[in-house]
Order: sequence, then C-alpha cells, then structure tokens
Amino acid sequence: MADIVDKQTRSRMMRGIRGKDTKPETALRRALHAKGLRFRLHTARLPGKPDIVFPKFNAVVFVHGCFWHRHNNCRFSKSPKTRTEFWRQKFDANVARDSRNQNQLAEMGWRVAIVWECGLRNVKDTANTAERIEAWLQSKQNFLEIGIDAE
Repeated sequence: MADIVDKQTRSRMMRGIRGKDTKPETALRRALHAKGLRFRLHTARLPGKPDIVFPKFNAVVFVHGCFWHRHNNCRFSKSPKTRTEFWRQKFDANVARDSRNQNQLAEMGWRVAIVWECGLRNVKDTANTAERIEAWLQSKQNFLEIGIDAE
C-alpha cells in the first residue's frame, strides 16, 4: 500500500516527532513534581540521556514510546506495512541501544525504570504511575517497568 501523503509531507511529519519533552514525559514530570519529588532532566553524562534523573536515589526513568521502542504485545507498537525491512532494522537498533544503555547504567550503579507511554494515557494512569515510581524510589528494587502489559 502506498503512503497516503507525498514524500515532503511525510518528511515534515517525521521531523515533528520529538525525542524529549513529549506529552507523556511532561505529564509524568508534572505528577512527580506534585508529589514533591525533585529531579534532573536529560543528563548527558549518563548513557542514553535518561528522561528523568533522581540523583538522590541513584535512579533514572526512561519514558518510552510504545511504537519507537517496541513495547511487546502493545496495541500501540504496530509495525508499518510498507518498507518493512527498513522499519525492522530501525526498531531492532532502537531496542538494542535501549538494552545497552540500561546495562551500562546498571554497571554504573544506577537503578532503572522504564515507563511505557501506554501507561500514561490519562490522568488516572499518570497519577498511578507517579505513585509506583515514588514507592520504587524508596525501595531497594533495581528495575521497574510500567505499562499496560508490563504490570
């Protein structure tokens, strides 16, 4: 099936996809800040530039888009029907990079949380996610994953 928009329009649309300060990320940051938690953003000295960094707890949070980071069995991670090889390679590279960054952070002594965008679809989900992150920060658990299918 051919694309429904011309090449220039598709290029403009793809350029508009943000890598940081996305709606799910800002919603989660607002909820965490309202709980009194303070954090740093996109710390470049850490592998993968985590979206949210809690230096006090030696913990980081990545807010992953289900489509780009391939959330398993999520309805939002459907693959495009065209240029399947291109997309497969792109998604595989994203997943490999995510795994490499998480491993490097763990080796450096950082605790890692992954929050999938599907777990931040509405205000109630975002508030529940913020509560789970707050509890995780107080725990000794090294890894946390939050999303519809990551429960």
